[in-house]
Amino acid sequence: MSLPVSNTATIERVEKLRQSKILREVQDKDTVVMFEDPLENDMILNMGPQHPATHGVLRVLLRLDGESVIKCIPELGYLHRGFEKLAENCTYHEFIPHTDRLDYLSPLSNNVGIAMAIEKAAGVEVPDRGIWVRMLVCELARVSSHLIALGATAMDVGAMTLFLWTFTEREKLYDLFERMCGARFTTSFARIGGVANDIADDVLRDTRSWLNNMPVEMDVFNKLVARNRIFIERMAGVGHITAEKAIALGLTGPTLRGSGIARDLRRDEPYMFYDQMDFDVITHNDGDCYARYTCRYNEIKESMKIIHQVLDKLESTPRTPVMSDDPSRVQVRKADIYTKMEELINDFMLINFGVMPPKGETYTAIESPKGELGFFIVSDGSGHPWKLKIRSPSSSNLQALRHMAEGSMVSDVVAIIGSIDPVMGEADK
Repeated sequence: MSLPVSNTATIERVEKLRQSKILREVQDKDTVVMFEDPLENDMILNMGPQHPATHGVLRVLLRLDGESVIKCIPELGYLHRGFEKLAENCTYHEFIPHTDRLDYLSPLSNNVGIAMAIEKAAGVEVPDRGIWVRMLVCELARVSSHLIALGATAMDVGAMTLFLWTFTEREKLYDLFERMCGARFTTSFARIGGVANDIADDVLRDTRSWLNNMPVEMDVFNKLVARNRIFIERMAGVGHITAEKAIALGLTGPTLRGSGIARDLRRDEPYMFYDQMDFDVITHNDGDCYARYTCRYNEIKESMKIIHQVLDKLESTPRTPVMSDDPSRVQVRKADIYTKMEELINDFMLINFGVMPPKGETYTAIESPKGELGFFIVSDGSGHPWKLKIRSPSSSNLQALRHMAEGSMVSDVVAIIGSIDPVMGEADK
């Protein structure tokens, strides 16, 4: 899809400026300075890091000619999390709660990702029912994240009502999360070797009830904005990025699939039991804000299909263990610790020294709601990772912001950031 005609003149002007090398950038430690103003009405504008439309502490440095963006530099690093360095001073088990604070809109998905990475490094097997429970919470987390993405994007361009409606459905999900694992937001549900507990029958029943009602709510969401002229004009043709550029920048998730690339780790590199699931990888060829919005809307429907299949499996099979029976590497239940000497000794060793994967390097990735979430673990044989690097989709996807924004209007930057759907908790890692 070509860019709107209204932006063509601005884009040609930007290219001429680039070719004549009038625009230059100077890197001074952490501050990017743009200078040599070629026109009297050019203006340097700081958007953020406190701006509410930047979805967190993202600073966007803009150079404007009137209301047209001729230069855009996104700047990360204002949250100062330091998760990767914290990991070097935690045991593997202690680091799991930190992953709740990465993409804090889908903590359950993050928990599963880090648990799978540790299990791969340590060679720990997970029981089948534990895997099915993980798949259930991962897909519920995807729905929860996409609901807030739809609502926040709509609110960014002026449609407040959709945000309230999607937030209502998200709150219903959080009520279910609380019943599943005792927490609404920062869940820490996954464990090395499985999950903290099985899910009760009444919670499975209520999850199915919520799921059966969701198609009606989705239709209501769609009718509000899908044919709304203002919403479409703010989104369609804005923030365009080609498939080739998206691949070159390493984009993943709906931000990549909105440019027509059918890349989804659940299908392309199956993990857990996704190879047994019937679902479609949603793509859209236009590569603009509306395409990315549409991808997330339709991905909710595909996640609902997966959740139905997982619930069928959980309800039709006997309640087998959800944690691995490997007390030397997996923490056992308190009842066993208090009554059996061997389990008490193993618990003492795990708490004080942690699980000790053999020396080596492993990379494990899952398809999180925002894209590929990967954990690269370097083990030196001790109970602490020597290095733990996080491949976070928000950090990678924000690389596209400058390419999407340059040539657009300053008001379009808000819609573009919303369509990328970044969370700065995992960008500033």
